[in-house]
Formats: sequence, C-alpha cells, structure tokens
Amino acid sequence: MNPNFWEDRARALSITQKIAELKKACDSYESVNKDFSDTTELMELMEAEGDEAAFNDLFAQLDTIEVSIDKLELMTFLSEPYDMSDTYLSIKPGAGGTESSDWASMLFRMYQRYIEKAGFQCEILDLQEEEQGIKAATLRVKGAYAYGYLKGEKGVHRLVRISPFDSNARRHTSFTAVDVLPILPDDIDVDIRDDDLKLDFFRSSGAGGQHVNKTSSAVRITHIPTGIVVACQIERSQHQNREVALGMLKAKLFELQQQEKQKEIKNIQGDQKLIAWGSQIRSYVFCPYTMVKDLRTGCKTSDVHGVMDGELEPFIKAYLDWHANGERPINVGDED
Repeated sequence: MNPNFWEDRARALSITQKIAELKKACDSYESVNKDFSDTTELMELMEAEGDEAAFNDLFAQLDTIEVSIDKLELMTFLSEPYDMSDTYLSIKPGAGGTESSDWASMLFRMYQRYIEKAGFQCEILDLQEEEQGIKAATLRVKGAYAYGYLKGEKGVHRLVRISPFDSNARRHTSFTAVDVLPILPDDIDVDIRDDDLKLDFFRSSGAGGQHVNKTSSAVRITHIPTGIVVACQIERSQHQNREVALGMLKAKLFELQQQEKQKEIKNIQGDQKLIAWGSQIRSYVFCPYTMVKDLRTGCKTSDVHGVMDGELEPFIKAYLDWHANGERPINVGDED
C-alpha cells in the first residue's frame, strides 16, 4: 500500500468503501455459484437413487438461488460512473396549486417508504410545506448504489384521481417533477464563482426545537447565470447549511456540463431518443381504475396503493434493465 494513502482521509475512505463493495459483489457471486453447484450435484445423486421427495425439496431450493441470481444480474446494471454514490432526490410540484402540492407530498412519502425498505439512510435537507402539501423538498439518500437505484426516478410523474379538494368530485390530473443527482466526490472540479451566487438566509421550517425558531440558519443559494436554486436547513449553522447547499449546486452544474457534452455527441451521431428532464416517465391512475405504468419500460401494476407505500423495486429493476439494453423505445400507450 502507498504510505501516503491515508494523507487524504476522505479519498482513502472513498476508495476503501468501493473496494469493500466490490469484494461483497465477488463474495455474492462465489456464494451463489457454490449453492448452485452443490444443489445440482445433490439433485443428480437423489435422482439416481430414486429419492423423489428429497429431489423435490432440492428442486425448490433453485427458486431461492434464482432470486440471488436476479440480484447479481441487477448489480451488473449498476456499473456507470457514480452509480455507487449517495444521491440527492428533489421533488417539486408543477402548476396546479393545491392538487400538485398534495401530489408532491404523496411522492415525498412514497420515496421515504422506499428508502426505508431498501435499507438506505435518508436526511431531509429542505422541506417547504404548504397547508395542503409541499412546494419543494430535497432528500439526501445515503447507501451503496443509492444513486444507481434511484436515477431512473428522474422525470415528471403524473397523477390521475378524483380530487379530494373538489366538491364536485371531478377527476383531476396533476404533475410533479423529481430530480435525482449523485453526490459528487471532492475531486470533481466544478467552477463556482462567488460573484455568481446570491445567498439568502431564513429560519428553518422543520423540526428542531428552539434553534429553529430563533436563528436564521437555513440557506438558499441562487446561481445567477443559470437560475438554479438550492437550499438546505438541516444543519445547525449557516456555514454547514451553506456547504451542503454548495454540494447540491455543484452536482446540478456538473449535470449541466454533462448535458452539454451529450448535445455535442448528439450533433455528431445524429438524433437519438433521450429521456430528459421535464419528460413524463410514469402515470399513477387512481380512477376510473387503478394502474401505475412506466411509460419508458412498459412496467405496470394495478397495486397503486402498494406503490405509494414504497413498493418501487419492480419499476427500478425494469428501468435498469431497459437502460442497460440501450433505452429502446417501447410502445406502451398511456391510459387515462
């Protein structure tokens, strides 16, 4: 090992974490491979001996092995830059007032439930609440491959339902945008000039006791050239909130740089179908029937309440498979 390895502690920890995750993946492969080999050998032995009961029991074990193989296959889809990173997930309602704000709060809860079930850790960096919902929220999700699993959630999510706010019980359609960005390592260089920043300080609106009510520690940063706005109110000091907000801004500006590179590639290669920010990716229909459908992959379910309770794994798996296979257009239609 390089004797200077631990001089940059943050970089060293990042590298050791990556090594641990790669070792875990290798160990998982070896374990599944051994289980499969042992089971098939025993099945051949039981079949030769005519022990049908034991043979059937061993055959049932293949279902468990198949689940493990599916998980390993999914891991092969998470090989892009930053897939292993933690991630920011932001939610912002579209036009529509109360309807969209309420829909944003429903998605906010849905992602919190998924994050909990997936074993990730979650922090609320910014939460701007309204009487009937939220007007903006940002989560910081921590855990191995958090960005890789959640990156497919980026886009516009559409809700169709009988509005609880409409006295005439009419059907309403609402839209909310979800943004997902990797938390970048410190060695990624993004030029942010102080002169391009507008800083606003305000009181935190979330839980936090007397500190929340008495100090203006929350920070909102506006990047003047691009109009990008980020905010953080989770930390106890302006300085800490400013650092977290700058991290979010860095991620957003880095994404813009990557988009510009993609545009250059597109001009060279010709027009390609891309899933871009602002495109509708999924519909959640509560009425006149129940259906959640991903408009990219064709994945769908009638268990809309299970989805809203965080059961997103089928959609995430379908997206990663579709993304890994070149994002081929799928004619899935769009029910209302």
